[in-house]
Amino acid sequence: MGEPEEVSEEEFRGAMARLAAGVVLVTAHDDEDGPRGAPAGMTATAFLSVSLDPPLVMVSVRTGSRMDELLERQPCWAASLLAEGQRTIAGRFAMKGRLSDRLLFQEVPHELGAISGAPLITGSLATLECHTEQRVPAGDHTLVVARVLAASLPHADAGPLTYYRGAYRRLG
Repeated sequence: MGEPEEVSEEEFRGAMARLAAGVVLVTAHDDEDGPRGAPAGMTATAFLSVSLDPPLVMVSVRTGSRMDELLERQPCWAASLLAEGQRTIAGRFAMKGRLSDRLLFQEVPHELGAISGAPLITGSLATLECHTEQRVPAGDHTLVVARVLAASLPHADAGPLTYYRGAYRRLG
């Protein structure tokens, strides 16, 4: 057996596009953005439960991105698990070259988490407030492992927003 061939980026993207994923808005309060700070957000599909005891989750963020830089200095953050009717929110926070997060959050109903100070999106299936425990470099991304400090289920009856084959979709 020789050296294994490396899969191309196109082949890898094509294969992973067939893995349906839940859509999460990861948020944090950026203390360094303006005199009182400002909210920041990023749409993520690489988000998962890691452990029940202790309760841990993980999100994958592009190394060097604004959210990677923010989560490196701000250990408290939040995740809102988006419902099927929140496709517009997911799209707005996933766009490159988008409006400032401060302006986007003016149009998105939310409340600030009591622990994290991060936006918790109104109408989400669930919200989690988290504290980073570990950051792991992984290729061109950073895996952020965090302890869940608070969880709520504001709209647990709605269906989830999913991402499959490059598009936001509803189950069913």
